[in-house]
Amino acid sequence: MKVLLAGANGYIGTRLIPVLLEKGHEVVCLVRDKRRFHEQSDFSDKVTLITGDLLREKNIEAFPNDIDAAYYLVHSMSQSPDFAELEALSAHNFTQQLNKTRCRQIIFLSGIVNDSNLSKHLLSRKHVEEVLKEGNAALTVLRAAIIIGSGSASFEIIRDLTEKLPIMTVPKWVNNRCQPIGIRDVLGYLEGVLLNEKAFNGTFDIGGPDVLTFRQMMLTYAKVRGLKRYIITIPFLSPKISSYWLYFVTSTSFSLANSLVESMKNETVCKDKAIDEVVPRKCLTYEECLKLAFEKIEQNSIVSSWKDALNGGYLHSGFMDQIKVPQNGTMEYKVKLPFESDTSKVMGNVWSIGGNRGWYYWDWIWNIRGFLDKVFGGVGSRRGRTSNINISPGDVIDFWRVLLADKVNKRLLLYAEMKLPGEAWLEFKIVERHNKKFLSQVATFRPNGLWGRLYWYLMWPFHLFIFNGMAKQLINYEEVKKI
Repeated sequence: MKVLLAGANGYIGTRLIPVLLEKGHEVVCLVRDKRRFHEQSDFSDKVTLITGDLLREKNIEAFPNDIDAAYYLVHSMSQSPDFAELEALSAHNFTQQLNKTRCRQIIFLSGIVNDSNLSKHLLSRKHVEEVLKEGNAALTVLRAAIIIGSGSASFEIIRDLTEKLPIMTVPKWVNNRCQPIGIRDVLGYLEGVLLNEKAFNGTFDIGGPDVLTFRQMMLTYAKVRGLKRYIITIPFLSPKISSYWLYFVTSTSFSLANSLVESMKNETVCKDKAIDEVVPRKCLTYEECLKLAFEKIEQNSIVSSWKDALNGGYLHSGFMDQIKVPQNGTMEYKVKLPFESDTSKVMGNVWSIGGNRGWYYWDWIWNIRGFLDKVFGGVGSRRGRTSNINISPGDVIDFWRVLLADKVNKRLLLYAEMKLPGEAWLEFKIVERHNKKFLSQVATFRPNGLWGRLYWYLMWPFHLFIFNGMAKQLINYEEVKKI
């Protein structure tokens, strides 16, 4: 059967594609930018791509008429005041386009909304359900709480908190209950309800076998990792203070931290087991999910990460347009070093930059820059990277976004997502000419007005040492396997 997938570049969508292909389905992916999908997906030659921004109806390419079912996996954690209206508009435009096809079913992954006094984001998810019901196709809603898997936002936040803090002072929401579910089981349910008539026009809560408080989840994580942790609850921490606390301690953005704290005031526990009548399944326990996630991390086989999903809002959807570094109105710092060592070794060093490896020279300066970025509301440098050895366009590397990762032409291009009075690119390229090899490293900055120019000149002395030292280390660093 032919299946349309909206949200194909997201955390869930990226993992659902191979599941659907394995079942023999023909998959059509709705994406905002084909360039990013082609570069980061191993399945780009096995699926059909159509483009469209769901917030702009006229820009949506026509859906194939013979679609049998469609997945709507589009979410936003934006803190724009009108984010609920944007999510509703996106869902409305999707159903309007889908109504022109013969599609029989829409499948939507929502959040558990059984508590009273729901957060704004959970209310928005519930409203999206109502918008999707207006379509001609039967709607199937799967409602999940925290999803645990390598690269998931919930897992990474629990990991950050528990790994970094032997003693945690936490707000009272850590005693609220939720019912976590493993990413493997979420995918199983998403595939299991596909054109399953028992699921048509049905809403189902999905969750694992454990009902736990957030405190219990962190302590269980500590037990799995062999860590001793102490958690002290402070009842007077306000949601805003809690958001800042989560923002500074973990790799999350402030907007996401604020959304999570607001949603954590609600208990997200399944109200029934109706899903068992439709898709019988024995779900993994929370502890089993944690162990499986660490197996993937240790094998460097994380398929997708929430950090790479561009879920900071709708404004960054065209980030791939920055792939061509501007030539006019910019300032540059270039380093070009010859080398005689194995090209694959230098390539390996470039491809391993950031994250656990660091930036090869004066890491403490990079860490200070990341801390200052956090202070001023930026992304900071704690996001790390999804894989220690692989890079794809759209991936995050600390406070950079990967625009291009071209192994054939030996070129890596990064775009800065830190707070800056302008725009910045960092490019690495290995040039081989006339039996000579060079590492080319170019930092490009396009200043925004006088403050941007002043910033560049103030940072120039640091660039002088950092970029030269980094280039030398990229050539000489030995502790990496060849790509």
